[in-house]
Amino acid sequence: MRSSVLGSVGEAVRILRAGGVVAYPTEACFGLGCDPRNTAAVRRILAMKKRSWDKGLILISDRIERLLPYLMTRDQSLLDKMHCPQPGPVSWVCPASKTVPRLIRGAHHSIAVRITSHPPAAELCQGASMALVSTSANIAGQVPLRSADRVARVFGDSVDLVVDAGIGRAARPSTIIDAVSGEVLRS
Repeated sequence: MRSSVLGSVGEAVRILRAGGVVAYPTEACFGLGCDPRNTAAVRRILAMKKRSWDKGLILISDRIERLLPYLMTRDQSLLDKMHCPQPGPVSWVCPASKTVPRLIRGAHHSIAVRITSHPPAAELCQGASMALVSTSANIAGQVPLRSADRVARVFGDSVDLVVDAGIGRAARPSTIIDAVSGEVLRS
């Protein structure tokens, strides 16, 4: 399953369902993604990025229902906040359910989630019928990659497929907000 090629959302959905790792466009840059329940795929992403497991990973979805199994809370006001329109992409740090794998939540008891409206990313979640790991496509400490060709060059055959579509108009990766306290953790 290792043949870093540019491909479509449909091809990426098949790879995700088979346990692979794909790169795909998000609101501001390319992301690396997989099924968050697939430990081997999550480990591959961490190794590709040279990222420490303890930082945790963001999950994205096209709708809140796919994220609920990962959240401890069912507080409607907190969930409503996640649906409110924002000036750019926002990831929310929420208490994690006890079933969230440690590789996803890192050294925390919380998890970062985002409802994406960027068409290619939303189509991936919809087509695969799952939330996806979403971490910027870059080596840890380096600038996130913003083109499919650049992702293919940097990651080579360590990624199974790069979705050949454009990123959104956001200038930077998502703002991260603590959903309980409202504190901005990254702007």
